[in-house]
Order: sequence, then structure tokens, then C-alpha cells
Amino acid sequence: QVQLVESGGGLVQAGGSLRLSCAASGRTFSSYAMGWFRQAPGKEREFVAAINRSGSSTIYAGSVKGRFTISRDNTKNTVYLQMNSLKPEDTAVYYCAADNGGLFSFFRVVRTNSYDYWGQGTQVTVSS
Repeated sequence: QVQLVESGGGLVQAGGSLRLSCAASGRTFSSYAMGWFRQAPGKEREFVAAINRSGSSTIYAGSVKGRFTISRDNTKNTVYLQMNSLKPEDTAVYYCAADNGGLFSFFRVVRTNSYDYWGQGTQVTVSS
């Protein structure tokens, strides 16, 4: 069992930056690939970024590539999402998720049903 707790959300102006954190419980954090998703009101949850177990490989959605950076610190059981050059369309609840199996590939990490555990989410609001 893994519990995930996101933090770092808030209100920021367009062009600003935020760093989200996701702290995981348990001693097997390094066994999980980690992903970030987001969900805006009235929309489906969408993939943002993912990182493999060691942190050596990352995958991004096209809409955030070059602006967002996912990273992890396995000694702290934490995954991060650095968000720069934020836009109003980035406004959403952001969720982190843990995937305990399978090949780390684009077709796997973009699917919500690939993930075994989810956090409760943190709100990010970008004003224009």
C-alpha cells in the first residue's frame, strides 16, 4: 500500500512558476514509476508527465514539454513537478500517481488505468 500526498499548489499569474511535490509513504517508493496528471472542471483527467523508477527517463505531454520538469528523489520518497511559464490553460487539479508494473513507455504512462495509487490532488490556478 502506498499513500501519496501532493502539495505546492496555489494561485499564480500567467508566466509564473510553481513546484508541486508528492510525498509517498512506504519503503518501496523506488519500485514505482510516477506520473502527474491534471483535471480541469468539466474535462477528463489528462496526462502531464511521468518518470521511471530510477529517474533516468521522463515522458511529457506535448502541451507542457519545455515548460514543466518532472524529477524524483528516492531518498526522500518524493516526486516533483516544476512548472514554469504557466498559462491560464494549465489551471486544474494536479494529481500524482504510482505505477508498480510494466514497461515504462509512452503508451503505458499516459493511461490512468496503468497506475495503482493516486493522491488527493492539489489545485493550481493561473490567472491571466
